[in-house]
Amino acid sequence: MSRRREVGEGSARSLLMTILGEFTLPFGQPVWTATLVRALGLVGVEEKSARQALARTAAEGWLASDRVGRRVRWTLTDAGRRLLIEGAQRIYTFGSGEQSWDGRWLVVLISIPESMRSLRHKLRTQLSWAGFGSPSPGVWISPRTAVEADAKAILDDLDLSGKALSFVAEYGALGNQRDMVAAAWDLAEIEHDYEEFIAEFADLDPRSSSDVFLAQIRLVHEWRRFPFLDPQLPQLLLPPQWSGTAATRLFEDKHTRWRESARRRWSELAAEDH
Repeated sequence: MSRRREVGEGSARSLLMTILGEFTLPFGQPVWTATLVRALGLVGVEEKSARQALARTAAEGWLASDRVGRRVRWTLTDAGRRLLIEGAQRIYTFGSGEQSWDGRWLVVLISIPESMRSLRHKLRTQLSWAGFGSPSPGVWISPRTAVEADAKAILDDLDLSGKALSFVAEYGALGNQRDMVAAAWDLAEIEHDYEEFIAEFADLDPRSSSDVFLAQIRLVHEWRRFPFLDPQLPQLLLPPQWSGTAATRLFEDKHTRWRESARRRWSELAAEDH
């Protein structure tokens, strides 16, 4: 488990989803409670927290259980499988390939009164996760014009579409485009997170299958947050020698190198409970 975060309730559920996506989804087989509890234990989750994470993940509709004698095994529901497939697609392709850009910006204008703080927070959180940045109050921008559909879905869900305006434009003659980017996204903080990721995994060289299994869980668990942090700006708008490029190469290299050994260890853990 990363040294940067404690294994609390939320982290236990998040780690469970990492394990389900990395191992349960590809194998497509039911998994005994004992296997999942043991796997979570390897990354610092206590048994009670592991069982609570399973129960709550099932309550959310991602897992279904069935009892065999005195034991319980878990299967991904259709909704859980779709969620993890979409998540895997986002995690494993994130940062790959050059981001082409035609110089156009999607701009969304939406003003919410200060008194409606909860709604403002929901909007900010969801638009940020969709890759939008806000250079000034009420203004949201993205260099990927195709995400307008995502913005509309978010605004529809919050019942705000009728109060918003959107348009596509190129940057004009006033001001500086890089200053706008710096105001909209904290690229220094994102780069710092990438550098921490590199420092944590660059020299990590597990030898035993158990250590590789643990390292793979940690690697994917740490990496899966970057799609929500990094808006994936075009190279033109990024600082020189952007750490995200090196971090992406590192993730892809380690994940590929460790995958088979980690999956073999998962199969061994599952077999021990049959």
